[in-house]
Amino acid sequence: MAGIKDVAELSGLSIATVSRALGGKGSVSAKSRKRAQDAAAELGFVLSYAASSLASGRNHNIGVVVPAVNRWFFSSLLDGISSELLEAGYDLTLYTTSQNASHRATILSDFLLRKRLDAVIAVSLELTEAEVLQLLAIHRPVLGVGGLLPGADSIRVDDFQLAKDATEHLIGLGHTRIAHIGGANEYDADFKLPRTRRNGYEVAMKGAKLPYAPEWLQTSDFTVNGAYATARAMLGAGRNRPTAIFAASDEMAFGAILAARDFGLRVPEDLSVIGIDGHEQGAVYGLTTFDQDARGQGSYAARRILDRLAQDLPAAEIPHEPVAEVFPTRLVVRSSTAVPPAE
Repeated sequence: MAGIKDVAELSGLSIATVSRALGGKGSVSAKSRKRAQDAAAELGFVLSYAASSLASGRNHNIGVVVPAVNRWFFSSLLDGISSELLEAGYDLTLYTTSQNASHRATILSDFLLRKRLDAVIAVSLELTEAEVLQLLAIHRPVLGVGGLLPGADSIRVDDFQLAKDATEHLIGLGHTRIAHIGGANEYDADFKLPRTRRNGYEVAMKGAKLPYAPEWLQTSDFTVNGAYATARAMLGAGRNRPTAIFAASDEMAFGAILAARDFGLRVPEDLSVIGIDGHEQGAVYGLTTFDQDARGQGSYAARRILDRLAQDLPAAEIPHEPVAEVFPTRLVVRSSTAVPPAE
């Protein structure tokens, strides 16, 4: 049976390089990785992950915790994480809290503490300092996506600024009657996303000295169907109808566009709509949005956590100096926003 030394000789690489290339550890060029993989395939060599784990203290397995997998943002982000880990030779173990407090407690107090994981990526999960320290105490690097975590690395978008900029985009077009459809209170549990985006809307409106009617400030469940029902009720208000809607997600913006059509309102001639996300269906709806590149966030999160593990040190010796980063976003202007209709 061929061994790693045979693979090294056939590929013309060192044993250490072959080990990194096949095991997903450390920095290896794409060319060297392919040479090692081709040589291993020719010889029928498969790296023993059990032996590798015993030798390095690594399991080549990253734990990812998400609230749900049936939402576009989370599934897109997971796609980015999974693709990056696969390229690096790492497995992914997925945990979903399902907005359930008991599930969350079990995951944090049991599953993540098992020594089969090398690191943890927590998505839209606001861990306490004690919860982060519990993971760091067993030498498992932690990275949060969606908000700041005490003592851990994090990646997030600036939700307040995005909401403020989205509202100001409508104000800049000349709109003065601008409504907001945000997330319901139940989605405020971690990082207060609905509240933060609502605050951005309110600050932009107050900064422009624009009043907003109470009926223009509505909530939904971040789905097309939920926002469709909410927008129908809002747009049926007759004379007090807004000329623009800022939706806190693209899917809710889609619902608002569909509701507008039910009333014979043209988008954008009679009603402008803007969202936040960068959903792939945005182009179909002609939606103006702030693209936060969910898949790109996932890829970047995976690279960041792999960087923590790439120093080829035993887990207990990996240094941890938390870094918080704001992920870049971009405004994508399409046909759903325009100047308001003449009075």
